[in-house]
Amino acid sequence: MAQIINADTGETINVDDNSMIKEACAKIGVPFNCENGICGTCIVKVVEGKENMGELNDSETDMGLDGEYRLACQCKIKKGKVKLKY
Repeated sequence: MAQIINADTGETINVDDNSMIKEACAKIGVPFNCENGICGTCIVKVVEGKENMGELNDSETDMGLDGEYRLACQCKIKKGKVKLKY
């Protein structure tokens, strides 16, 4: 079981390993708009646990994101804990 943690509030959401983080991020307050990796509304900063995240996808690399910043609507958590700030 993996965990998404809101860096500001400490709120923690448990998610399955190797799952998309979109739903958990919505629960901790990350704003969403297009949900297709186009608008960038859901960009989050990975404060801790970058190594627990999946690889950047095409939408994220097209936006110039580097792994420290990710699109919550597009990325997966592999395992462990990830602390996010938005």
